[in-house]
Order: sequence, then structure tokens, then C-alpha cells
Amino acid sequence: MKVIRFLTGLAGAVFMGTGVFLLSDTGDVTGVLVWLAGALLLHDAVIAPLVLLVGLLVVRGGRRGPVRGALMAAGALTAVALPVLLRPGATANSSVLPLDYPRNWLLALAAVATVTALLTAARGLVRGRRRPPS
Repeated sequence: MKVIRFLTGLAGAVFMGTGVFLLSDTGDVTGVLVWLAGALLLHDAVIAPLVLLVGLLVVRGGRRGPVRGALMAAGALTAVALPVLLRPGATANSSVLPLDYPRNWLLALAAVATVTALLTAARGLVRGRRRPPS
């Protein structure tokens, strides 16, 4: 387990170094830093508290963890997709954003919901088998 943690940390450090290298190659560093600060603020001030509150209010029993995880994934997908979802109309160059991004975002959210439902159902079945018959 320690080897996996070390390799995961090493991979993370390599990716962060790659990001810093690519950021230094960007001409508009201020714009990127403002976007990153906005993403951090959106996550910490809106998405995370909302996920925790919904998980607390809506879900009972042992299913709270998977639902919170699904809500966090849905929030992250939405935060990443917001620039494309809120873009103003069609672009002059049709190859800039050639896909149907709102549809793909909804498909990704449906996939998260499906995996969460399957995981919750599987956990319920496993817990149901562990209980002794009454």
C-alpha cells in the first residue's frame, strides 16, 4: 500500500510540474490565475457545502457516502463544463467547439448517477445478506 501511495504522489508531483511548466509558457498568466482562483472559490464556497448539506438532508443510512461522492463528481463536471455551457451563441470558427457539449455533460451526469445507483444497490444487497434471518 505504501508503494501505491508513493507512486500516486510521484505521479501527482509530475503532473503539477507539467502544469507549472505549461503555465510559464502561457502569455496570459494573470488570466489563468484568476480562473484558478475562481474555480477554487466556486468549489470551496458553493459546491462542497452544497454537497455536504444535500448529503445530510436527503440521504439516510449507509448510502450517504456514495451520494456525496456522486454530487461532488457532478459539481466538478459542472464547474469544468460551465465555460462551454454558458458560451455566447455560435462561434465564427465551427471547429473551435465542434461537439454537442450540453448533451455530453448530461450524459456524463447520467453516467455518474447510474454508477452511484448501482453501487448503492450492490451495497444494499451485500448488507442484506449479512443480516441474520429473524
